Amino acid sequence: MANTGSGSLATILFLFVFQAALLKGAAQEPVVSQNLVTDNVSVVEGDMAIISCRVKNNDDSVIQLLNPNRQTIYFRDMRPLKDARFQLVNFSDNELRVSLSNVSLSDEGRYVCQLYTDPPQEAYADITVLIPPGNPIIEGPDEVLSEGNMTEMTCTAMSSKPPATIKWLKGDKEIPGKPKVELTYDKMYTVTSKLTFTVNKEDDGVPVVCIVDHPAVKDFQAQKYLEVQYKPEVRIVVEFPQGLTREGENLELTCQAKGKPQPQRVNWMKVDDDVPSHAVITGSDLYIENLNKSYNGTYRCVASNAVGESYDDYILYVYDSRAGEGAPRTVDHAVIGGVVAVVVFAMLCLLIVLGRYFARHKGTYFTHEAKGADDAADADTAIINAEGGHTNSDEKKEYYI
Repeated sequence: MANTGSGSLATILFLFVFQAALLKGAAQEPVVSQNLVTDNVSVVEGDMAIISCRVKNNDDSVIQLLNPNRQTIYFRDMRPLKDARFQLVNFSDNELRVSLSNVSLSDEGRYVCQLYTDPPQEAYADITVLIPPGNPIIEGPDEVLSEGNMTEMTCTAMSSKPPATIKWLKGDKEIPGKPKVELTYDKMYTVTSKLTFTVNKEDDGVPVVCIVDHPAVKDFQAQKYLEVQYKPEVRIVVEFPQGLTREGENLELTCQAKGKPQPQRVNWMKVDDDVPSHAVITGSDLYIENLNKSYNGTYRCVASNAVGESYDDYILYVYDSRAGEGAPRTVDHAVIGGVVAVVVFAMLCLLIVLGRYFARHKGTYFTHEAKGADDAADADTAIINAEGGHTNSDEKKEYYI
């Protein structure tokens, strides 16, 4: 124990002498040296920071690390400062590396790496403490909105350092908000973003998301779903007939209405006239039997809810009972093409057969007009024999195959 005490006392005396020497040389301003290298550090509150003092070329000079108050944290591999959060990570002639655990806002500032030369050389490491914001708070109307109304929402990210940034998403589309930054008494920042927009029926059930961006946190968000009421959407569907509406036929129309809240009933009417007396209305369906031209006109389906009223029109025009019958029938082009192909193929086959037939009987065509000319003794006799042959009608016959 005595030896330990003596060693500690010797260390303290050495440091005292060394600090006295430093104070004596303090008249010489320390210089920022490129031979001494360090790095700035950003660290989240509560995490660990690493401070590294590196010497490119050391001539056995002493390296030490000072805190922002210029108190010695480490002198070579000895820690005179009684703060156990500082621990030696590495010490050599070319590096002094120290860790600081459980970093707090009070640890922020400029730390000094010092190489004791003449004059002293220094390099500076700035520690920036990041403090993440609290959970984002999103506020908006709790009541159900109606389409066309203006609404306002706010998102707040409290007590952060540096101030957070806030962006908004409605569905998958980003929309701009208006941010406001406040510095609190404890040197923290509170950011509030206000979003104002007009709602429509497509916004019903869509999430509005507030996303907070900060160096200390990722994917920090809150969301609120919109509930929007809207007036009915109305559409008339013709169930029967599918084509022209002719005299004597029946007509069936269905009124489809969708809204929020859902319309409980729909009404049928005829614009500028009364609905035919024998028309049957069952819920959303309109049924008219035995059409005639006196029923021509515009039939309207009207649906309403707490938000508003909407309608759709169907224009009825009754044609003669035989209308459309003289219209050309639909031609099946595939059938026509098939028939043409068969005909062309048959004609080609016929031409081939005839060609082969004529080729075989090519020499069967002959004439007897010049018979006897071959047996004549001379040319004159041949001509006389050939011409004289005209008296015999049997010898003038020609045969064709």
